[in-house]
Amino acid sequence: MKGRRGETATASGDDRLARRILDRCRDLDLLLAASESLTGGLMADAFVRVPGASDVFLGSAVTYDIEAKASVLGVTPGLLAEHGAVHPRVAQEMALGAARLYTQPGHEGRVLGLSTTGVAGPGPDNGRPAGLVYVAIAVPDGVLPGDALGGLALDGYHLLSYELHLPGSRERVRRGTVRQLLVRLDQLLAPRKLKA
Repeated sequence: MKGRRGETATASGDDRLARRILDRCRDLDLLLAASESLTGGLMADAFVRVPGASDVFLGSAVTYDIEAKASVLGVTPGLLAEHGAVHPRVAQEMALGAARLYTQPGHEGRVLGLSTTGVAGPGPDNGRPAGLVYVAIAVPDGVLPGDALGGLALDGYHLLSYELHLPGSRERVRRGTVRQLLVRLDQLLAPRKLKA
């Protein structure tokens, strides 16, 4: 029971975060798209649980397979061959791929891309420990002030990545990944960092 209450509290916290992010995106005329590996659709679920999310959240590409990351999202095959899927640059390219994949006419410069990749566990994968995760956000140029971003500038986007070390079971790592990406996106969109 104790674990279930904690999970329920986290889920309701995630719902509040997702709702706040969606509201901020509406205020800023921004859209969201995701690409997911270890979370397998949980990132999308965090947003679509909120009624009315469809006016901001465009969709999520679940690219669990390494080749799908290249063929669907455009992640550089050489990068995947050299480093595998669990790498900060892979997360950045996945986020960029999501933003591009879901950008339709009229969406240009408005789609933020999100991504998750990592080792959910229960054991290590290719020498990387369970709980090692990279999340990334692709922010179109001009959406946020440059000094608030940092990250890699590429093709009209700032690509931000974050390394996470999450403890616990496979499910806790997956849900913790979503939570941490929501927290980082919420911080990034905080009003104090937005253009006047």
